[in-house]
Amino acid sequence: MEIGLLITTILLIGFAVLATIDGFYLHLFKYQLHSQQESRTEHITHTIRAFLFPVIVYSLFLNVENAIFFWIGISLLVVDLIVLGIDAYSEKDSRKFMGGLPRWEYILHLFSNGFHFAAIAALFIIRVQLTQNGIEILDISTLKNFGMFEFVVNNLLPGAILLAVLHLLLMIDAFSKKWNNLRAKITCC
Repeated sequence: MEIGLLITTILLIGFAVLATIDGFYLHLFKYQLHSQQESRTEHITHTIRAFLFPVIVYSLFLNVENAIFFWIGISLLVVDLIVLGIDAYSEKDSRKFMGGLPRWEYILHLFSNGFHFAAIAALFIIRVQLTQNGIEILDISTLKNFGMFEFVVNNLLPGAILLAVLHLLLMIDAFSKKWNNLRAKITCC
């Protein structure tokens, strides 16, 4: 089980890096999707997913001694999948202003979501055990690599929460204009 926890940790790091490139740099900084009328639905779905992610991480990855949180996390994961479907469906119309979704960004989305759901699947393998009495949710806090895993997850949460709040603030016109003005002063990227 320790190797599964290590793999989950690596997958979470991969997801965090790719999601930051995609969700912050491309969506909010470079393409400013929050400012594009066609991209409104996409920005809303990204905002919802940005708020769901820290709660899912807390429920599934951090609160490992309480099986109730695990089931809450699974419920939120189902909601996340539905929102992801709406997001993917809306992207064709959302990106008309830029000639469609660039192929390399599509690949980035595939890898980012792949790492995200692979980390969750790996965690399920570690935490869920089928017994004669039904499904048992295991406490993984005693595993050898749990300290490193917990460190990584705890350090992902503040950035994830900050990104969620930024997505929400960018839905407010006054904040969005200030963001865009600040963004226009940066010419490197």
